[in-house]
Amino acid sequence: MPTKSVVVGSSSGLHARPASLIAEAADELDSDVTIAVPGGEGVDAASALMIMTLGAGAGDTVEVSGDDQADVDRIAELVTQDLDA
Repeated sequence: MPTKSVVVGSSSGLHARPASLIAEAADELDSDVTIAVPGGEGVDAASALMIMTLGAGAGDTVEVSGDDQADVDRIAELVTQDLDA
């Protein structure tokens, strides 16, 4: 399963707005993607609520995983962006 470790780029972490934008993008994908804090259980990237439960703050590392490398890369790229800007 492709996995990519990335640093959260949003200045306030994966809270409501960034989580919502990531979830919308993940919901449009043809495969399932999860996001996890290292050593933790992955959550559905298509659920903003589940993303927020990770408690990932700005600068924290998270792991994006899924069945399709392109989909993992797409969500990982969003996580690294400052989606509050």
